[in-house]
This record gives sequence, structure tokens and C-alpha cells, in this order.
Amino acid sequence: MRVLIWHVHGSWTTSFVHGRHRFLLPVDADRGADGRGRARTWDWPDNAVEVTAEHLADEPVDVVVLQRPHELELAERWLGGRKPGRDVPAVYVEHNTPRGGVPETRHPLADRSDIPLVHVTHFNELFWDSGRAPTTVVEHGVVDPGYRYTGQIERAGVVINEPLRRGRITGTDLLPDFSRAAALDLFGMGVAGAPASLGLSPERLRAYEDLPQQRLHTELARRRVYLHPLRWTSLGLSLIEAMLLGMPVLALATTEASEAIPPDAGLATTRAGELHRELRDLLNDPDRAAEQGRAARRAAQHRYSVDRFLDDWDRLLQEVTR
Repeated sequence: MRVLIWHVHGSWTTSFVHGRHRFLLPVDADRGADGRGRARTWDWPDNAVEVTAEHLADEPVDVVVLQRPHELELAERWLGGRKPGRDVPAVYVEHNTPRGGVPETRHPLADRSDIPLVHVTHFNELFWDSGRAPTTVVEHGVVDPGYRYTGQIERAGVVINEPLRRGRITGTDLLPDFSRAAALDLFGMGVAGAPASLGLSPERLRAYEDLPQQRLHTELARRRVYLHPLRWTSLGLSLIEAMLLGMPVLALATTEASEAIPPDAGLATTRAGELHRELRDLLNDPDRAAEQGRAARRAAQHRYSVDRFLDDWDRLLQEVTR
């Protein structure tokens, strides 16, 4: 199939474009939010191709994968008037947890029955008011980076994109307290200013700005433990990536995280004090940390295989375009 999809979420799209279809990725000169094209820090296959808005009107598109509300209008305009859900099959992927009056938040597609709504977690499907939209869940699949864990650096790795802008959503306010239990290394986009903004010295918090994916995985796996302090996101793919790297994982038991982490792979709890204690214990017990990391990898390989993810998407796209 020829699948039109905007490059919105890098890690999720990385898995998606590893499928057997031809993926058309809008690109513009500025590579802004509606025209990022191919990824620059992920390794994508050749079947993910860039296409300009000017050329999309003449492109034979079999299905549109929408991810943001304004893409409904954008797709119709760029496809020369072909309306998603009517003139060209479409699905809408909901990556995010609802905001506002949770759990009463109504989804933007709740009044439509012509475009299936695909949630990336069962938590999302449960908490969004999806109205008349037909819904399904396709859980994440992550390209396996391989077992890389060494745990040689006695610090905790944390991955958060834009921690200062997103604040309490990503648990950025919790980092000072966590840094008293373990020195932290923060990776992601927009992290450079976090130590100064939080008033933390490099001994307590170091920032590594937007590393290429391969280097990020290698560096992260050198840390003794992975900490996932996010309060309100669907399910951070960095958590699954850390598990695949062979890291023990500690997380707030919010949204889908508690479903992802089995007891032998780490700890998911809403009690910050227990996470503080476990951080200290794992830093002081490298053998136990390594054992939990191996269990985390097995669990992630079983549940979040990219092959299962792509098979699920193949079935869904075939059903939508039939």
C-alpha cells in the first residue's frame, strides 16, 4: 500500500515505517511540524520516502494515517480535495492521554463513524470518550536496539523531551527529590537548561541534549538504572527502549506503565518514597540490577515486539482499505 503519514512522533514512526508498505512523508523546506520528512536521528528504511505538498495531489494514496486533528483538513487540501474517510480510507492514531476534564474529555473524532480511532494503549481507549468512532488498540512495537546494558555508571538515566515546558506532566518537578536518592543523567530534546532551572549541580543532574538514537541507547545502557517519572503520558517509548536495552526500570504507576513492567523487571508504584529506596538499593547492588534488567528485556521482547506491531497494523490497514 501507499500510506500517507506525517512524521509526528519519531520513535513510534520509526517502528511504523519498518513495515512492508510505501510510506509517504510530507516534507517542506523548513522541515516544520507539518513537513519534517524522514528522520535525521533515526535509521529509517528506503520505503519511507519524502513527498512535497505540491506533489501529493497527484499521488495515488491508498490510506491516510492521521495523528492530529488539523491533519483532516490538511490531507484534504494537499490531496487535491480527496476527503479522508470518504474519498480515501483513513485511520486516526491517538498517541496521547486526554487532557482537561479527565475522564470526560471527548475525542476530536468522537462524532465521526467513518474513521477508525486507533489507541496505542488500553489506558487511552478506556479514558478517552470516543463517542461514535469505532475504536481498537494497537499496542506499541519497538525496534529492538539489542542488549547493551553495562550499568557501569552509578547514576540513573532519565529520558524526557521538553521537560521544562511539560513540567508536571513529565514529572520534571520530581527530579530534585529523586536526585537526592541517585545522581541523574537526563536525555532528550530541550533538556540543556533543566539543571540550572531546577537549581541542581552536575553532581545531581547532568543533561545530554538530543543525542542521535544509536548514541542515546549506548549511553543510556551505561547507567545503572532507568527512571521513568512521567505522570500523565500514554506510555513513553523510552521506557520500552530501556527495557529492551536490558535496564532495570523504575516508574510511577500511572497510565499504562504499571501494565508494562512485571514485578521482576523493576518497580512501578505511586509511592515516590519507595522509588527513592529502590533507586538507592539498585545503585548499590549491580548484580541485582543486571538480573532485573534481563527480566525487563524478556518482558519487552514478548509484549512490544515490532513484528507483532507490524502484523497488527497490516491487518488493520487491510480491513480499512478492503
